[in-house]
Amino acid sequence: MKKITLDLHDIFNKHREIEKSLRDVLVRARQEKVKIVEIIPGKGSGQLKKRVLKFLERNRDLYDRVDKDSKNWGRLFVRFK
Repeated sequence: MKKITLDLHDIFNKHREIEKSLRDVLVRARQEKVKIVEIIPGKGSGQLKKRVLKFLERNRDLYDRVDKDSKNWGRLFVRFK
């Protein structure tokens, strides 16, 4: 199964860049019919993960569901039908 990974470590403090990167990767996944996008906000303080989850909640039309990784809380999986 094809997967796209988006690692946000390098842009963790650039709010506009984070949202643009998230939107771009979700649109790309839909266009390429990828089933899973792995988003890595990292572990840190959890603020970046919260920001990512808020973005995803506001953009529910772009994906099917979000799963938190039970073994690594610094990673999310966005799933598409």
